[in-house]
Amino acid sequence: MRKPLVGTLLALVLLGTGATTAAAAPTTPTAPTTKAVDFAGTVALSNCSGSLVRLPGSQPTDPALVLSNGHCLESGMPGPGTVVVDKPSTRTFGLLNSAGSKVATLRASKIAYATMTDTDVSLYELTSTYAQIQARHSIKALELDATRPAQGTAIKVVSGYWKRIYSCSIDGFAYRLKEAGWTMKDSVRYTAACDTIGGTSGSPVVDSATGKVVAVNNTGNEDGQRCTMNNPCEVDQNGTVTVRPGINYGQQTYGIVACVGTGNKIDLGRPGCTLPKP
Repeated sequence: MRKPLVGTLLALVLLGTGATTAAAAPTTPTAPTTKAVDFAGTVALSNCSGSLVRLPGSQPTDPALVLSNGHCLESGMPGPGTVVVDKPSTRTFGLLNSAGSKVATLRASKIAYATMTDTDVSLYELTSTYAQIQARHSIKALELDATRPAQGTAIKVVSGYWKRIYSCSIDGFAYRLKEAGWTMKDSVRYTAACDTIGGTSGSPVVDSATGKVVAVNNTGNEDGQRCTMNNPCEVDQNGTVTVRPGINYGQQTYGIVACVGTGNKIDLGRPGCTLPKP
């Protein structure tokens, strides 16, 4: 797992680089439209990153949700097969603005859902609604994309803990990703440019074109080892194991959408919901 941090290191801030081109003729095709991706709506946990998120059907008066990793829970990593639902929590989150400055402290009322089985995700329900957060702090939640991302999609991994944005593309998908005793399904594999580090766990993986969240950052192979902690390996449909040293991964989030009902409540019995159940 992209292990949670307890130390203090100086964060590096990525600076964008520009390119100068000759004036284009009127008939030159324009570049694809992209959504500006910054830190607005991301959060910093005590040991990880996260984001304020909404579902396509979320309402302004719904209690807001924070997305992070299951392995970032304050109670520690859930064991294989463990699913946490509606567990009281008073955890706090530092809400960031577009520049990466903290503008508020948000508080959870409960862990709405968390697991490290098939995926690595946690959803905290907050004591504030989306409307309250926007009115007080002018911050909107990031939207979870309801569709599966495609190979080659340009993405940004936005870490609220480090206040750092990584830019790369989806290189492909791991049928099974095994790490120590945990197995994750259909994981997003990044191209090498997203060289995420400890503390980026829970960062939203944002589609650069739409600005929507398509995954949550969670792990990477640090030492070239095979299927051990902090060294996940890929296993294909035939059982063939592949180790990719230095390559990092995220867990898709489109499957969460079908599992959230009216009032932003987790409902694992909803049609189409495939998240693991207790």
